[in-house]
Amino acid sequence: MDVHQLVLTLAIYSLPVLFAITLHEAAHGYVARHFGDMTAYAQGRISLNPVRHIDLVGTILVPIAILVTSTLAGGVGYLFGWAKPVPVNYSALRRPKKNMMWVAAAGPAANLAMALAWALLLKFADALPVSQVTDFVRLICVAGIQVNVVLMLLNLLPILPLDGGRIVASLLPHRMAWQYSRLEPWGFPILLLLLFSGYLGVLLRPAVEASFHVIGTVLQL
Repeated sequence: MDVHQLVLTLAIYSLPVLFAITLHEAAHGYVARHFGDMTAYAQGRISLNPVRHIDLVGTILVPIAILVTSTLAGGVGYLFGWAKPVPVNYSALRRPKKNMMWVAAAGPAANLAMALAWALLLKFADALPVSQVTDFVRLICVAGIQVNVVLMLLNLLPILPLDGGRIVASLLPHRMAWQYSRLEPWGFPILLLLLFSGYLGVLLRPAVEASFHVIGTVLQL
């Protein structure tokens, strides 16, 4: 992949990634507010403004560095990053343990909704006359589906502090949930190890391919 292709890839993925992380984090804050925690609302984090959710390192520098490195090393680029997590005051929730499950699930649910929205836009774009503009829109739509499906499934992994880990902790009995929560400091190192060893792709690929197949079948793409 040359520099031109790298710039094109960044142009295609930038908008889907910004939408994906923005709505994902805003959804957490919105559901937390619904269940009584006003922390995110008070800090202005229930917002569709990407600037409020962007982390300079996790949203910009790390994804670009990984994309460039992986592209130059193997010819196939991939993205990985994170946004500023929406603050949730566990004790402010009306029923903390039960409500936290829905707060955690809101992010992946938002990504599922966005994946479907991008798929509908792709279906609409496919009905338009072929041109450079519509071809570029199609590429962005495909990227939007990919980014949101991967982000949804990644966050559903039962590893704290990912959303899947929060959901598991909410479902476990109190003592087991407390013991499970003690593993959280190891979550991010484990995730990075899975990423750079290639096992993360092995874990996610079957679910990602199945998700693409279901979306394609349902919307007849």
